[in-house]
Amino acid sequence: MSASAPVEKADALARKAAANAPGQKTGLALYSRFALAGAICCSLTHGGMTPVDVVKTRIQLDPVTYNGGLIGGFRQVIAKEGAGALLTGVGPTFAGYFLQGAFKFGGYEYFKQQAINMVGIENASNYRTGVYLASSACAEFFADIALCPLEATRIRLVSEPTYASGLVSGMSKMASQEGLGAFYAGFGPILFKQVPYTMAKFVVYEKVAEAVFRQYPKSQMSDGMQTVVNLGSGLIAGFAAAIISQPADTMLSKINKTKGLPGEGTTSRLIKIAKELGLRGSYSGIGARLFMVGTLTAGQFAIYGDIKKALGATGGVEISK
Repeated sequence: MSASAPVEKADALARKAAANAPGQKTGLALYSRFALAGAICCSLTHGGMTPVDVVKTRIQLDPVTYNGGLIGGFRQVIAKEGAGALLTGVGPTFAGYFLQGAFKFGGYEYFKQQAINMVGIENASNYRTGVYLASSACAEFFADIALCPLEATRIRLVSEPTYASGLVSGMSKMASQEGLGAFYAGFGPILFKQVPYTMAKFVVYEKVAEAVFRQYPKSQMSDGMQTVVNLGSGLIAGFAAAIISQPADTMLSKINKTKGLPGEGTTSRLIKIAKELGLRGSYSGIGARLFMVGTLTAGQFAIYGDIKKALGATGGVEISK
């Protein structure tokens, strides 16, 4: 046994004891708070970034017309349709990411705890990167089941401004004209986009935050400085997640823009879209998305951390070193 093993074991026992201290919430009381904190942070950040998302989606769907970058895209949308067009799809965005955030953050904490229960806190800490990856992937799968119908509606509203007046009318029209399957036409791309995105997002965040707290112990930081660390770690995590998931994000926008041809399956549509786009085309709108994802991810982790504290959701076991 290595000389550091007793120290690591003592650290693991200390973390477990802290998590099980009197007054700490567990079970449904704890994970419902994680879910609520995640729902609030995701709906606020994604909803607030709706104007950027509208421009980003337009660039992806029509790069020939919207060829002036993020600022130029803003000017074009406002000139053609008025400033109100920048809020197109805000209803589905708030609703979709409220649900997705609950499943994503609540699920991440839940699956992380299940991994700890399966392998023990010491092993989970030693192989924490694997725990982060597996937990975030499982959480995102269930989050995407909830998000997909609302994301399909949002993209349709953004790509066709006259399609419907809002979330309810848009969903009703899609269901009546194309069937319920239309809401999940983009499920493959959304998984392909969101699962790697979320895995990168949580792992990079955890690693950056861990590196900072190793130099500046969390226990010695003020709440304000902890929020700053969450912001900075989230910003770096957002950049990494945006780059990894950009091709799938572009394909998701394309496949939800219009319904498929009669008899055309989702897989064949995806293959056709991928061939049409090519590598360069799949990164259309990357500048706008880096800005959007970096900003909202930083905001998410900062808000999530603060809301968890406010709700008393401090019973989870930390496995970082």
